[in-house]
Amino acid sequence: MKYSIEVISASSPEWIEAVLADFPSFLQDHADCERKASAMAMSLIAKYPDRELIIPDMIDTALEEMEHFQQVYQIMQQQGVKLPAKMEPDLYVKELMNEAKGGSEESRFLIRLLLGSVIECRGCERFKLVADHIEDPELKRFYKELWVSEAKHGNIYAKLALHYFDEDLVYTKLDELMHKEAKVLKGLKIRSALH
Repeated sequence: MKYSIEVISASSPEWIEAVLADFPSFLQDHADCERKASAMAMSLIAKYPDRELIIPDMIDTALEEMEHFQQVYQIMQQQGVKLPAKMEPDLYVKELMNEAKGGSEESRFLIRLLLGSVIECRGCERFKLVADHIEDPELKRFYKELWVSEAKHGNIYAKLALHYFDEDLVYTKLDELMHKEAKVLKGLKIRSALH
């Protein structure tokens, strides 16, 4: 049984070019994404307290994502980049989260877990691109560590889904969501942001 998944469409070269051309904006968005990833893990506990198996993993994930937020914020301070008063809406996450609306409580629970895996999977792919292309050795090391961490988080969400749901259902729905993710990503404006 595999937990790891791969994106089905690679990020474009234009995306990494945009990031490297405006790294301060990328840092601001990255910090915001880490904060929201921590909140997403905690929201699963709040919505599904009866699913006791998820609680330890979601606590660990939330804490780790908050630690990443702290690390990105420290880099921002070193580079004189401030947290913005307001962030642009993350249309990528918004579009994907629409998949979790409607349907039964069970269906929404499955989709929320799988979207966690899908989003972390894309983060993994993009952090690897940053690590591979950025010249600063400290930032290269940092983004390599994040790439490994995001892969682990993606696996945690998939593992939890496989605990609660049939394997065929999980992988069928995951495949559908990965195709939806590729379509959403293709429709977005390229900017110096994680998504």
